[in-house]
Amino acid sequence: MRNRTTVMVSIVLAVLVSSIDTTIANTTMPIIVKEIGGNDLYAWAFTSYMVLSTVLAPLAGRLSDLFGRKRIYAAGILLFLFGSVLCGLSQSMLQLILFRAIQGIGAGVMMPFPAIIAGDIYPVEQRGKVQAYFTGMWGLSAILAPLLGTFFVTYLSWRWIFFVNIPVCIVALLALQPYKEVYQPKKAVVDYGGAILFACGISLLLLTTAVEHYSYVYGALGGIFMMAFFLYERRHPAPIVPLNLLRNRPVAIMIASSFLSCAALFGTSSFIPLFLQNQGYSLFVSGIALLSTSIGWMAVAIPGGTWVLRYGYKRLLVIGNMILVITAALFYFIHEASPFWYTFTALTTLGLAYGIIFTITTIGSQQLVEAHQKGISTSLQLFARNIGTAVSVTIMGAILTKSSVFYTGIHGMFVFGLLASLLSLAMPFAIRSASNLKSQKTE
Repeated sequence: MRNRTTVMVSIVLAVLVSSIDTTIANTTMPIIVKEIGGNDLYAWAFTSYMVLSTVLAPLAGRLSDLFGRKRIYAAGILLFLFGSVLCGLSQSMLQLILFRAIQGIGAGVMMPFPAIIAGDIYPVEQRGKVQAYFTGMWGLSAILAPLLGTFFVTYLSWRWIFFVNIPVCIVALLALQPYKEVYQPKKAVVDYGGAILFACGISLLLLTTAVEHYSYVYGALGGIFMMAFFLYERRHPAPIVPLNLLRNRPVAIMIASSFLSCAALFGTSSFIPLFLQNQGYSLFVSGIALLSTSIGWMAVAIPGGTWVLRYGYKRLLVIGNMILVITAALFYFIHEASPFWYTFTALTTLGLAYGIIFTITTIGSQQLVEAHQKGISTSLQLFARNIGTAVSVTIMGAILTKSSVFYTGIHGMFVFGLLASLLSLAMPFAIRSASNLKSQKTE
């Protein structure tokens, strides 16, 4: 029990610090640019972090299957800590971009471990409750990030948005030390070639969402690298991404469902604060609105593990995606005069949908594979969500910015969200048998 408590402290702090760092830089970057210059490189301070944190997540999961959870997770915390120190010491925008990349590597390595370690040390019926703690940290970060950013810029320096990570990371490392790992790593040859091909391919594809010129060149090169990656992995004795995992029909469908559901509406959290501020609400109030998503999420995530054993994965995935469609319909009817309570209700419903979908797919990705594939399976779920989120933010942002009228753009965003959520709803029906999946128990 002591090991569980200490490791929970460690991974909850890691989730909190990485989620705050993702948001807090957005609020303070204009101040940073004024001091160190480099306005023409402004977007790359976000892009370098996003690309590398997304790419590294599935690779970290696979490495944890080969070398153990504790060792790889600790390495991620150290990298994030090191990158944070360097970011705080940056003297130019180029330095900040490079150091944010290091920070992104650390964040990418850390990201999968809350779900992976929870899957190792908690039985199925308790995992929903544990996942709810992690969700609560994201909700807390939505409020803390703008408050901390404002405080540091006003009373200290923007550099403290990075330096504040130092004590949190140290506590997370210390809390991890008593943890006795229950998973026995499976030794194998490390697939360095596959890792390089995968990282290059996904990085180039992600860059198409972040650059203004020659995006088609990045996309074509990314596609070539990914084709080379799949051909290479088919022949490797210990592939970094076991392709036979994708032949596990329920797991593959859950990965596709995670991608589509996030592509549909997960980008909403990036634009609803802007919508509320256009209505005259403060930055803090818009953060409170985002907290409603965490409230809905936690309400269903806590009993989610028990529901899996009672109802099975397929039925719950259908319900989660049906709620997602209802949420998209609520957003579809949002308009300039919509009251705050309407937006708050829609975001709470969004939390209910993702609370079910994420909890069920996380548990399924761990219970429907062998123990030595649990890390990579969980990481691929996270990877699918991150890619879906990147797609959602990119498409919604393009719709909003290309619209001459702000509220017309908002409406266009949610037309896309409604169509994509209907497509996501179709995915769970491809799972042939709910009864077979329902019988799966924790090891």
